[in-house]
Amino acid sequence: MGGDFPSKPMTLYATIWDGSDWATNGGKYRVNYKYAPYIAEFSDLVLHGCAVDPIEHMARCDNAEGSEGIPTGVTRVQRIKMEGFRKKHMTYSYCYDHIRYKVPPSECVINPLEAERLRTFDPVTFGNGRRHHSKRHHHSRSSQAKVTSSI
Repeated sequence: MGGDFPSKPMTLYATIWDGSDWATNGGKYRVNYKYAPYIAEFSDLVLHGCAVDPIEHMARCDNAEGSEGIPTGVTRVQRIKMEGFRKKHMTYSYCYDHIRYKVPPSECVINPLEAERLRTFDPVTFGNGRRHHSKRHHHSRSSQAKVTSSI
């Protein structure tokens, strides 16, 4: 990927197709949805894909062998649904984590609206990295004593 790669575990969301009709001996073993949500574990997983600019929605693919068969298009309706899902469920993105990264990693494309939503959610992690204290002024005991003695 180039540049820093996150050192913490990451999650991936994906669409899982129900292959009951064709992948399980002609439908002999159907999916039982009462056991959802499902957890899948992978080893030696290799993903082939392209980085897509989330704002411009343009794929940046090298014309590497085998990449021409990778669908890069997302319909307008699918994009609206995914944006709604991100607004409702996303609570962290390393791209906006100012504590871990003073400068966002090179693969990140910053969306100002998403950055502001996360900053509202967690101003320390997604703000400027400093805790904000209330604007009340605290006086030292000696200054309070001076005010009391002068009255």
